[in-house]
Amino acid sequence: MIGMLSLGILISLAACKKDELGPPLSNPPPTTPSNTWSIPVDEVLDGGPGKDGIPSIDNPQFVTVQEADVFLEDNDLVVAARVGDDIRVYPHIILDWHEIVNDEVGGLALAIIYCPLTGTTMGWERTVNGWLTEFGVSGLLYQTNLMPYDRQTNSTWSQMLMKGVNGPLIEKQIEVYQTIETSWKTWKAAYPEAAVLSLETGFSRNYGRYPYGGYRTNNNFLFPINKNDSRLAAKERVLGVIFSERVLAFRFDEFNNGTGVVQTDFEGLNLVVAGNQSKNLMVAYSAELEDGTLLAFEAVDEIEFPTILRDQEGTSWDVFGYGISGPRMGQELPQVISLMGYWFTFPTFYDSSIYEF
Repeated sequence: MIGMLSLGILISLAACKKDELGPPLSNPPPTTPSNTWSIPVDEVLDGGPGKDGIPSIDNPQFVTVQEADVFLEDNDLVVAARVGDDIRVYPHIILDWHEIVNDEVGGLALAIIYCPLTGTTMGWERTVNGWLTEFGVSGLLYQTNLMPYDRQTNSTWSQMLMKGVNGPLIEKQIEVYQTIETSWKTWKAAYPEAAVLSLETGFSRNYGRYPYGGYRTNNNFLFPINKNDSRLAAKERVLGVIFSERVLAFRFDEFNNGTGVVQTDFEGLNLVVAGNQSKNLMVAYSAELEDGTLLAFEAVDEIEFPTILRDQEGTSWDVFGYGISGPRMGQELPQVISLMGYWFTFPTFYDSSIYEF
């Protein structure tokens, strides 16, 4: 389900060129969804705009950090993806209006899948069953969470379940790649050479205005959910690590004194999480390398940011899990499925625990 190798290592990448969808299937799927769903169909709701009523960005354009600094505020949230040396940044102020960006990062066909109602972002590989596809916004919601569809088979997917839930690709798990969410202030200082998604999207939108009013800060939901877990405020932003059908959530409050590091066992996963509240950043990786080596980590002084971890062997690792100095320079920490999101999202979909120091 997840690309456990990091974004820089591309596995079985299809030879399709960017923006070339695979050829028609030998048995074309129906143009309308089938009646078979792997989730309760009565809980699949019409979000209002209709299919592609919220348009995906299919030909993304990018600008420099310096150019983006003109239209982004320091506190604006951004999402970043990295493949090799290609680092791309997707501002929330654009994603709020489009939700999906079909892109190619470092040669990898990648879709940025963002749900403003749950505050969750993932990177999805766009090569599925050997076919290159694009994802679009279906206009449907499940547990107030985005349901993309793929334009190759017209299958409907669940973002948080990371699988097809209707159509020819029902129960197909998607390959998930890491994205990192933080503030623009943190990002532009750490990676001044990154490419930033441009406001030139091909659509006329008021990108300086949040389209959902007070949703981010109030206690209301626009659509019903089955479970509202009151252990935390519903819309507190947490880092959720999804593993073995469970979630372990981490709070910024645990990292309120500079950069901190947590190492813990989660369902047999040797997990390391680094966070910094002032930088609006939390990231998670596996502490166990593919050769079985278990690393022990400590936090790195803030002055070295974006380096955030150092292990017992003397390797320093950046926020993407890249070894940037020391004996394991050039290696990458194994990824786990981790993403920022509103707290209510995780217990709605998974058995969820909150990490406590």
